[in-house]
Amino acid sequence: MEFKAFKMDGLGNDFIIIDERFDKINLRNNDIIKICSREFIGCDQLIIIRESDRNDAELIFYNSDGSLAGACGNGTRCVAYLLSKENNKKLITLKTLGGILESKIYENQIVETKIGPAKLGWADIPLKEKMDTRNLNFNFEDIQVEMKNGTAINVGNPHVVFFVDELEKFNIEKIGPKIENHNFFPEKCNVTIAKKVKENHIKLKVWERGAGLTKACGTAACATALAGKINNLIKSPVNLVFELGKLEINIDDNNFISMKGPVSKIQEIKINF
Repeated sequence: MEFKAFKMDGLGNDFIIIDERFDKINLRNNDIIKICSREFIGCDQLIIIRESDRNDAELIFYNSDGSLAGACGNGTRCVAYLLSKENNKKLITLKTLGGILESKIYENQIVETKIGPAKLGWADIPLKEKMDTRNLNFNFEDIQVEMKNGTAINVGNPHVVFFVDELEKFNIEKIGPKIENHNFFPEKCNVTIAKKVKENHIKLKVWERGAGLTKACGTAACATALAGKINNLIKSPVNLVFELGKLEINIDDNNFISMKGPVSKIQEIKINF
């Protein structure tokens, strides 16, 4: 089997994009895992584009372990840019499991996506039972680390955010999978460790549910900015700084979130099984 696909990234958060609007590929779960493997082609998430009656397209997101993802901010921005080049539109609407997302295309491969309001209730995140979503605490004796005052937020998928004084002291590759798979989270979760540099500047590390360590994550940036706002740490707009660049997150008085940043050029590839 051979078919065409696209490879793109947002700040190093990379994707394989497969267009099924005209030709159905019918990938099995094992196929998705193989494509995402760094030993084959490799990506953080695989994105399927499908037809949509009322929107420019429908998107299905898969994590690199083959599981479904409800939302992917950087992936949405990449596909919005891809479709804008195809149909010469500056406004793209995409249907996702997390809702309808509207993106605006600017010059120099800058894309802004309206993520919408986040969910803050314990059942919406979801957590296993009613608990304080702004004060989640974890103590892992085997790696001798304590994570305090975590804020849980759902931005199309579940996140927990920890603000710390010294980012370098925390090994996200050890902490991330333990919290991702903790019994607090029946649907697992994305894990962010963040440091406030200024009121409009946050550095962060992200462990992505179903994908692992990632260079950037759009929904994590949104969740971190909102966690900063509701804990009175930041002012909007705020720059979320990753290894390869930054995303600007805007949050209005109703906690409606928008994210803006660069996407890569479009690389067309062929996939052979």
